[in-house]
Amino acid sequence: MARPRTFDEERALDAAMHAFWANGYEATSTQDLCDATGLGRSSIYNTFSSKHELFRRALARYIDSMTSIQVEILEDAGRPPMDRLRALFARIVDSEFECRKDGHSIGCLTVNTTVELAGRDPEAAEMLARDLAMRLSAISAVIRAGQSGGDITSARDAADLARFVNAIIGGMRIAAQGGADRAALTAIAETALDALNR
Repeated sequence: MARPRTFDEERALDAAMHAFWANGYEATSTQDLCDATGLGRSSIYNTFSSKHELFRRALARYIDSMTSIQVEILEDAGRPPMDRLRALFARIVDSEFECRKDGHSIGCLTVNTTVELAGRDPEAAEMLARDLAMRLSAISAVIRAGQSGGDITSARDAADLARFVNAIIGGMRIAAQGGADRAALTAIAETALDALNR
């Protein structure tokens, strides 16, 4: 009879997620994962089968938590569309100062993974593509609502504007990793919002 697990798998998954988030997939060793989770190698491999499977589950956990927060902001029909977009940018700025390492943001695990693995890890690329489609759909819907109600005056296609907003968010994440302060990120966000009314 197999012995029952004596650790919290969800807590271990969170700890692994933060290790991958801070260091990237390649630079996170099995020993780093042992140190982060408090588990031995055998427990990690018995539970998650491989480093890649642990990473896949950590990335899925990150996507589920972060995207749900962003979509919830964007779908808040009690706010005008521009207010929802402003709230989304505010959430992005705040999140860059919640997780820091050596005075720099650790960025966004999906952005980091896109840069590191999307071109050579088909499974990660598929997860990232699904996440991107969900976020672009939510942003497009808000922009379309704003255009219909006159809250957003740009006549550009809503899907194109959504890709623009998403690219700005990715750039903000990278700028924060490079050491950009809150004022700089806020200025980027405000410039992007201004562009929606040109």
